[in-house]
Amino acid sequence: MANISQYQNVPTSTIPRDMTKLEDKTGNVYESIAIISKRANQISSQLKEELTSKLHEFASDSDTLEEVFENREQIEISTFYERLPKPVMIATEEFMNDKVYFRNPAKEAK
Repeated sequence: MANISQYQNVPTSTIPRDMTKLEDKTGNVYESIAIISKRANQISSQLKEELTSKLHEFASDSDTLEEVFENREQIEISTFYERLPKPVMIATEEFMNDKVYFRNPAKEAK
């Protein structure tokens, strides 16, 4: 699992990116975007698994309406995950900082 604290320095809002810098990493801007997209899907899946496992600890078969509204810890955990940067922002930051391993077998075969 990923360390959530490493995502704290990633911007949470959209910022403009220099397309030539994206292209420089792979030689093709579309390939770079595809890599970022695949990494964002991985991050999204990891975060969803972590959140589900943490919220599963609070699951109860006999929840009453009062218990649902009074569960502060569960609300705090959900709010924390909502405030994290979006997976595509995290993936882009990782890609730009050379923290994503990628390879293209088609290019390696030549």
